[in-house]
Amino acid sequence: MEIKYVKGDATQPIGQGNKIIVHVCNDVGGWGKGFVIAISKRWKEPETKYREWSKDGKNFELGEVQFVQVEPTIWIANLIGQHDIKKGKDGSPPIRYGAIRKGLAKVSVFAREIKGSVHMPRIGCGLAGGTWDQIEPALSHELTGAGVETVVYDFE
Repeated sequence: MEIKYVKGDATQPIGQGNKIIVHVCNDVGGWGKGFVIAISKRWKEPETKYREWSKDGKNFELGEVQFVQVEPTIWIANLIGQHDIKKGKDGSPPIRYGAIRKGLAKVSVFAREIKGSVHMPRIGCGLAGGTWDQIEPALSHELTGAGVETVVYDFE
């Protein structure tokens, strides 16, 4: 199975059946820039649940995922794959590839449980500072390699 690339809005996933929209969150509880703006314009619950999770602190760490159902067939996966919100002292970007892979493995299990497809923008490549050549193999290994239909959206 291959990753499907389409032009469009990842907050309006295509196809039938259950859909999981994955995006990358930070481990400091910050929500307010990047793709989360589009999510919050469409649904309030993902931000509310993420902020509650951040305050609670239980399992709020790199590689963890919070699934928030926003419509009968749509879930948002708040995947913590970014450490802090700015570059480190050494200039390293906030992205943590290992955390992304660990989170995607959890998304893969959930997708197979609900017989759902996975949808996302090019996660980790915006504010997190990651590169697609690092992210794409993780998608292929954790999602499509496990038989999970995966759609990546490039905003028009």
